[in-house]
Amino acid sequence: MAATVTNPGPKVNRIGLPVLEYRGSKTTLCAGCGHNAISERIIDAMYEMGVQPERVMKLSGIGCSSKSPAYFMSRSHSFNSVHGRMPSVATGALLANKTMLGIGVSGDGDSASIGIGQFVHLMRRNLPMIYIIEDNGVYGLTKGQFSATADIGSKLKTGVVNDLPAIDTCSLAIQLGATFVGRSFSGDKRQLLTMLKAAIAHKGTVMLDVISPCVTFNDHEGSTRSYKYMQDHEEPVSEVGFVPVFEEIDVEYDAGTTFDVTMHDGSLLRLRKLHEDYNPTDRALAVKTLMESHEKGEVLTGVFYIDTQKAAFTDLLNLVDEPLATLPQERTRPSKQVLEEVMARLK
Repeated sequence: MAATVTNPGPKVNRIGLPVLEYRGSKTTLCAGCGHNAISERIIDAMYEMGVQPERVMKLSGIGCSSKSPAYFMSRSHSFNSVHGRMPSVATGALLANKTMLGIGVSGDGDSASIGIGQFVHLMRRNLPMIYIIEDNGVYGLTKGQFSATADIGSKLKTGVVNDLPAIDTCSLAIQLGATFVGRSFSGDKRQLLTMLKAAIAHKGTVMLDVISPCVTFNDHEGSTRSYKYMQDHEEPVSEVGFVPVFEEIDVEYDAGTTFDVTMHDGSLLRLRKLHEDYNPTDRALAVKTLMESHEKGEVLTGVFYIDTQKAAFTDLLNLVDEPLATLPQERTRPSKQVLEEVMARLK
């Protein structure tokens, strides 16, 4: 009698979905672009954390980076805004429905130049969302001019040398009020995946600056955003580990050398210190460390600052739990009597 061979189905996550359900369209970016690696890590993080795709809103501006949301989580909601205006669209959308998980994907040109004003106000409000800057130091869609994050002294393929100081979006975000700030490298799969999983568990503004080399315009000798430069100059501030609340917390680590942060959902962000006495809850120390590493020509990576106690913008506004569009008219429109009382007080 012939044996019956049963083909096992695809591996599924804790909500019963295979990783295929978290993928998007085929990328149209250049082969080897760091942005594609970031998209893959977002897919992995959302899958491993068991996030329902329909509960995610993807937001972006303009640029190569802002095309990326098309390449992951096709079942999620998506809005591609105009250049530099993603933060205001994200703010409106998340205030209208705070039950959604917002993930904004921007570029260094989109955020640090035309969108810097909106970036500043999003950071200071501590809006609960994940804000990723895919940072390659150039304008990839307009032939590779320097962006505002390009380091002074860096060189284009044409030989042009940048003589303007760079905007450090991580230092800026920390000083303004973001509550989870870090930097990673698109080529560091383990670190970036761990940071993204922790970002999903955080309630507040997560700002991740991810160095993402542009293979067409900024991956040459003289660039400080190239793969080779990152491999030679990357300096982790900490070794990042993350234990989701739905997994048993049983991790081996060296006593006295780790810093544990309890996330809002009970998960643990576990940082093993590589820099002596580094405390990721100290804002002043975080900014000082970033400035010192910049002076040394190092590209510091890891979680620089985290605050799980500060109230998110949606909590400060005392918003209802339900999406605003689902509320009946009697809960959103003042009665005639209330309006008359208001008018009487204004006389």
